[in-house]
Amino acid sequence: MKLGILGLGKMGEAVVEGLRRSDDAKNFNIEGSTRSPESAQEAEKTLHIRCHTDNVKLAQSVEVLVLSVKPHQAEAVLRQISKKLTAKQTLISVCASITTEQLSEWSGGKIAVIRAMPNTPCLIGEGMTVFCAGPRATKAHTEIAERIFSKVGKTAVVEEDLMDGVTGLSGCGPAYIYLVIEALSEAGVKVGLPRKTATLLAAQTLLGAAKMVLERGEHPAYLKDEVTTPAGCTIDGLMALEEGKLRVTLIKAVLAAAKRSKSLRGA
Repeated sequence: MKLGILGLGKMGEAVVEGLRRSDDAKNFNIEGSTRSPESAQEAEKTLHIRCHTDNVKLAQSVEVLVLSVKPHQAEAVLRQISKKLTAKQTLISVCASITTEQLSEWSGGKIAVIRAMPNTPCLIGEGMTVFCAGPRATKAHTEIAERIFSKVGKTAVVEEDLMDGVTGLSGCGPAYIYLVIEALSEAGVKVGLPRKTATLLAAQTLLGAAKMVLERGEHPAYLKDEVTTPAGCTIDGLMALEEGKLRVTLIKAVLAAAKRSKSLRGA
């Protein structure tokens, strides 16, 4: 598959790195674009792909385009390349907030559009990508997106009106979890653990708990109860978390990020 990454920011780089590390790497011929010759040269060196400063040239040479620019840059980039896009290509946008209707209009209305929201753990093959189909997108186009992003983690499909919520939850979610790991690590240091050990304990505990949820398919509350023995240590810790309003604070974080995602397009 000839794949072009329009805009090699953090998310674009994460997708490229994830695909390069995947077991299907040889089947992806990846090129990218950046704004300056210096950044293009750096991307070629670090990502080991061909990189352009000419978006039009890139758009003409690939089957699938992944739009990975800041939301406020999306319209200008798509209008710049719109006349060169064809109905044989697929456009996948990983830009927060921008709707498939906007993407279709700005890209000239010929190309099939998929809106996707991945997250940065794609870099190590543990990402979460959610997408929805837009104008002219068929099952075949959705399968193209699935083929790409399933190589860098798990995928799901939702209706487009849920994508801002997706952004607030899984798109921004790694940052919330890093904060939780940092806090748990600090607590470990407070009780006397070496910082490196405390961070290992915190990170591996979150990783293990997450895998339990995914692999056992049980409700998180059920798994929580398995750890919480009567009059044990865990219930005291859980009481402290409830007193600190951790649960409602995390909910508010997702709602705030989703609201911001919506506001970025002026909706």
